[in-house]
Amino acid sequence: MPSLFLAHGSPMLAIGDGPYAAFLADLGRRLRPKAIVIFSAHWESPVTTISSTDGTYDTIHDFVGFPPELYRIRYPARGSTAVADKVAERLREAGIPVRTDADRGLDHGSWTMLLRMYPEADIPVVQASVHPFLPGEEQIRIGEALAGLGEADILVIGSGVTVHNFAEIRWSGGDPEPWALEFDDWLIERSAAKDRAALARYPELAPIARRAVPRPEHFVPYLIAFGAGTGEAQVLHRHYDYGTLSYLCLSF
Repeated sequence: MPSLFLAHGSPMLAIGDGPYAAFLADLGRRLRPKAIVIFSAHWESPVTTISSTDGTYDTIHDFVGFPPELYRIRYPARGSTAVADKVAERLREAGIPVRTDADRGLDHGSWTMLLRMYPEADIPVVQASVHPFLPGEEQIRIGEALAGLGEADILVIGSGVTVHNFAEIRWSGGDPEPWALEFDDWLIERSAAKDRAALARYPELAPIARRAVPRPEHFVPYLIAFGAGTGEAQVLHRHYDYGTLSYLCLSF
């Protein structure tokens, strides 16, 4: 299994059709892991926290103003304490503080995508939190602690968005903004070169980084997925909604 960075986009992904939903469905058919570890931009904590349960997760509808049918959806995936223990052990061995949480459900940074990839909810899931304000070097180290889990058919996913600036969204649609393309182009280039140092310092080195990433919670899952990878960086999917909202997805 590679590690993946996947854009979770709007919660409407769970009920809307389109090229991105079709991409996720195809990706799920091609990758059938024994378990999934997913870092969600919608779970923030000062210490990396991982869900640890063998029970069925609650489905968290952590959004407002969407159609009633979206709030009726449940994604009844089960957890895995065995996989959670494996993740926690690797993080501790790397000197990374870690906690476990037996109660938290799956937020929309996880379940909307997983619903499209694995609609039967038949693959155990371990969700993990992010700390948005750790240095980039530390974010990559979190991923590196989990590198090699793919050899045990455990799929590590970073769930976020590379270009995520609601103040810059163009609701009328149209072609993507050149600055959004420029930022993602830089990411793809530096990732393909395995330029760990540059990616860790993206706020200083990437073009228009502060505009593309005004707050880092949606971006740091990218660094974690990059760190967890053991292969070549490959673009799996790329398009933009509303001029600036990126749906860039990569495998590592």
